[in-house]
Amino acid sequence: MQASVGGGRRAVGAGSAVVFTEDGFLLTNAHVVGRTSGGEAAFSDGTTAPFGVIGADPLSDLAVVRVAGGTPTPAILGDAAGLRVGQLVVAVGNPLGLAGSVTAGVVSALGRSLPTRDGSAARVVEDVIQTDASLNPGNSGGALAIADGSVVGINTAVAGIGLGLAVPINDTTRRIIAALMSDGRVRRAYLGLVMSPAPVPPRVAEQTGQRTAVLLADVVADSPADRAGLRAGDVLLTVAGRPVASATELQGTMFAEAIGRPLALTVLRSGALVDVIAEPVELSASDR
Repeated sequence: MQASVGGGRRAVGAGSAVVFTEDGFLLTNAHVVGRTSGGEAAFSDGTTAPFGVIGADPLSDLAVVRVAGGTPTPAILGDAAGLRVGQLVVAVGNPLGLAGSVTAGVVSALGRSLPTRDGSAARVVEDVIQTDASLNPGNSGGALAIADGSVVGINTAVAGIGLGLAVPINDTTRRIIAALMSDGRVRRAYLGLVMSPAPVPPRVAEQTGQRTAVLLADVVADSPADRAGLRAGDVLLTVAGRPVASATELQGTMFAEAIGRPLALTVLRSGALVDVIAEPVELSASDR
């Protein structure tokens, strides 16, 4: 079920949200709620209710709010991992103040990256969904759904004429949503790496069966990665014994439970496999 949400008296805009639990939790974008602590939600069935912001995570551009009182029937959160380019999708939201609007399109690309910012802190949201379903200001926070009605993304940005982007619903974002619901924030582990995808050299690929890994483009000075001996130019193959083919896979392990615990990494350096142990610390604003 879709809702439009607006902030308090000092707010100047509104966006969309998705009811996803029976007890009043709504999912939207962090940039929709901004720094407000609450406001009013207007549902597509004509009812309204006050809401409070439970938690927001600007680095994934997701936020959870909760309304006081009953809500319409919640939507089902699906899994964007099963999406295919060309698949039909619909975007539901509150574009230009026109509540309950629905546009249709297709998934035009997968695996896009979306830069996000929290003050001076910056991050990239990986595996963003690109669609040609028409999006306009006000669609942010609304549902991107597939034919069975399940929500596979939260619309977040207009990338250009005929192009929109949505934060995917997947294992990583489910963990973020759960953390926002329980703690009001997301605790992340930090290694201090700047990464990009890289092919594995044929000899090593034949030996390990791994074709894609992650190139360490930079290692932040005095970071956990630096203290562990990692270097710019290393190719990261495995983390905790599991192959890593993208920055997303590494980020998916960098949550609260990894903070302060030894983490085994294997890198390819000058043609040799090198094992190191790093101990992630909690991500702070100065590290982001």
